[in-house]
Amino acid sequence: MAGFEYRQAAEIRDALAHHNVRYLFIGKSGAILLGFPDTTQDADLFVDKSSDNGRALAAALKDLGFELTDEQLGDLERGKDFVQFKNGPFDLDVIFAPDGIERFADAWKRHAEVDGFPVCSIDDIIASKEAANRVRDRESLPRLIAFREWLRSKGS
Repeated sequence: MAGFEYRQAAEIRDALAHHNVRYLFIGKSGAILLGFPDTTQDADLFVDKSSDNGRALAAALKDLGFELTDEQLGDLERGKDFVQFKNGPFDLDVIFAPDGIERFADAWKRHAEVDGFPVCSIDDIIASKEAANRVRDRESLPRLIAFREWLRSKGS
């Protein structure tokens, strides 16, 4: 599978906006949208947990070309902590309860808008990776922290 591309982010943004889904880009895909010079294989979305939002997300994913199973539909409506999609035009991780972030509403207050993309703050992206404590996250943390310092130095 090819890596995450701006085109995919734009498709996600447009489909989710059409269905009024409340979400934020998170993870490395979010950092990339903030300008982080790296690559990732998938898009990561932090989604506001409600039945209505989950149903709207399911409709948007179908519009994007994802073939959702009944189980995945139920997972989205219930707001299962983590739902992974590899059955569509690109890989997508939907996260209703990311490590290191207590509430969607709090993350929303801190988020950035980048070309119409709602993106978690770099602080939340870093906090989530620190809390997840996976090997690949620990490896990318020094670069993410350096990127945050660069962002702060330029006044963003």
